[in-house]
Amino acid sequence: MPVGGTSGSSLYRIARLLIRAIGGYRLYEWLLERQVLSGPIPAHVGIVLDGNRRWAEERGLPRWLGHRYGADRLEEALRWILDLGVRTTTVYALSIENMERRPREEVDRILELIRERALRLAADPLVHGRRVRVRLIGDRSRLPPEVRGALEEAERATEGYDSFFLNLAIAYSGRDEIVRAARRAAEMVASGALRPEDIDEELMSSLMYTGGLPDPDLIIRTSGETRLSGFLLWQSAYSEFVILDVYWPEFRRIDLLRAIRTYQGRSRRFGG
Repeated sequence: MPVGGTSGSSLYRIARLLIRAIGGYRLYEWLLERQVLSGPIPAHVGIVLDGNRRWAEERGLPRWLGHRYGADRLEEALRWILDLGVRTTTVYALSIENMERRPREEVDRILELIRERALRLAADPLVHGRRVRVRLIGDRSRLPPEVRGALEEAERATEGYDSFFLNLAIAYSGRDEIVRAARRAAEMVASGALRPEDIDEELMSSLMYTGGLPDPDLIIRTSGETRLSGFLLWQSAYSEFVILDVYWPEFRRIDLLRAIRTYQGRSRRFGG
């Protein structure tokens, strides 16, 4: 090291002391961003948007209002993710189990919110400026026609883009997705287009909703829960998981950066 120089670790310690001294949240965020951008950025990030209802309940608000705040946060988070260069993002917005087991009024509110935000996505300057292709993954037949129509409008408006990809898991279940893929493979065998011995992992991956896209490198779940809840069961075999003890409406850019930093610090062996 040159005379009078300072090592990178020393600079980092000095910066941390400055942060404590001046309460520099923005400085810490800036330093964290520099650290993250110097490492490998995940090609595909999955996010389980959890904690909307509990966030609302703790504030004495109706549950459905938590989902609206969560939708606002998702629009912000998409910009953060794109700025970091993550090419594919999959968000778990509404599961089949949610639709079947939650109060009808709450589900209807969520579906109306999805319809509203899908139409906004279809016209969003950020989406078009960054050439983000929007894709609905899930059982479309379970969605009301007006909700499905709005989501398909976002798909049509972005179908020619290939710079970034945004998958919206709505009316989705990982088990249902695998069953559908297995059924399609069976139909191909029955029609003579495929031999049973030709069924392998590569074929099954191509039959998933995310066929043609890389499996998620990183899956983030908010609210502190440590379960998958049926999210991308096939695709997540070698994904890195980061659990954040923060409700989704409170998710900050610094939380995203910390999650990616954690991902960067892990050794991915893929079974090796």
